[in-house]
Amino acid sequence: MIHPNANDTLTVRSVFIIDPNKKIRLTLTYPASTGRNFDEILRTIDSLQLTDGYKVATPVNWKHGEDVIIVPSLSNEEAQKLFPQGWDEQKPYLRVTKQPNA
Repeated sequence: MIHPNANDTLTVRSVFIIDPNKKIRLTLTYPASTGRNFDEILRTIDSLQLTDGYKVATPVNWKHGEDVIIVPSLSNEEAQKLFPQGWDEQKPYLRVTKQPNA
């Protein structure tokens, strides 16, 4: 990809994460002078795979194995069935639990 304000011989560094259903799930674009952050790319893939399989969201700076957030749309009754180990309810919409085994 060529950035419109860049030298014609330089490319920007774009990353596209596309799921098995051929849906673009993430796009990242870095300037040509900045290398890509592969740790962040792998962290994003881990998060997408986890959140696709469980009714959770990953907080800022989350890494595989760390606590996750139960999605707010899930009632406490539904959450109890999916997360029998319980959770820490910091706010009614912020329930933190251990990462499910993915």
